[in-house]
Amino acid sequence: MRHEYQPPRRRSRLTRRGRLALFLGMLLVVGAAALFPLMRGAEAPEKPRRLTIPEGWRAAQVYAAIDRELKLPPGSTKAVVPKAALALPAEAKGNPEGFLFPATYPVTSKSTPATLIAYMVDTANRKLATGAVANGAKAHGMTPYQTATLASIIEAEAESRADRGKVARVVHNRLARSMPLQMDSTINYALGRNTVDTKLSETRIDSPFNTYQRQGLPPTPIDSPGEEAMAAAVAPTPGDWLFFVTVKPGDTRFSATYEEHEKHVAEFNRIRAGAGVGAGASAGPGSRARSGTSEVAAGRARAG
Repeated sequence: MRHEYQPPRRRSRLTRRGRLALFLGMLLVVGAAALFPLMRGAEAPEKPRRLTIPEGWRAAQVYAAIDRELKLPPGSTKAVVPKAALALPAEAKGNPEGFLFPATYPVTSKSTPATLIAYMVDTANRKLATGAVANGAKAHGMTPYQTATLASIIEAEAESRADRGKVARVVHNRLARSMPLQMDSTINYALGRNTVDTKLSETRIDSPFNTYQRQGLPPTPIDSPGEEAMAAAVAPTPGDWLFFVTVKPGDTRFSATYEEHEKHVAEFNRIRAGAGVGAGASAGPGSRARSGTSEVAAGRARAG
């Protein structure tokens, strides 16, 4: 049997560079195989929830909203405040009322009452430190804390941007004349309520927030003022008004004299009587008028 001659086969030999490339390739394959399950099991980035604090909310309302958002027992946020080391003015004495800035805040699984409250206070400080607000406050001889306090009254009393500037002017004019502010909003704060009807007896309560009995600004802000209220506090609309009354929704009348104001109050009472509502009860932010008395001041119209 004939056998054909076949030359011996040469073994394939890898060069040093080839061996290194093969080794690195194997490492990449093994690494990818180990990493793939981890990547599949990794969670997607957390999408923050949103917590909105409206203008005019009081601290108690903000605390309750945080408790609800974080699913904590009622009172949890309030209990944290004294230990939160907040960046508040010394005048605040640790009370963040007026510095829980109204805005929409992100909330994640890492959020706590302390971090959210601190975020709000820091935001309020930034807003009060802006050039227009800070310079305007200095021009009126007010500290940032006094600015927040005045702005909180404006936030509670005014219905529109135009009214905010005029209400601010009424407050400034009364302060300049050493007249009591006589604002229902401060009585409401003292009594822990929010109503447009205030009785004569309630204007005689013993409280540092009773601006019928005490002159000057109340000792603390009464709510969380927004940017428009802050701006109005330091740049009030020019005018000589001392009184205001909301005759009907969207129609607030500002007066420089008591006589002019009386006419507006009379119209207010006629409209209320025509609607079947007792004279002297309030239709909204404005000046005080009582049925059966001639006493009228720069608060809200109220029941006698």
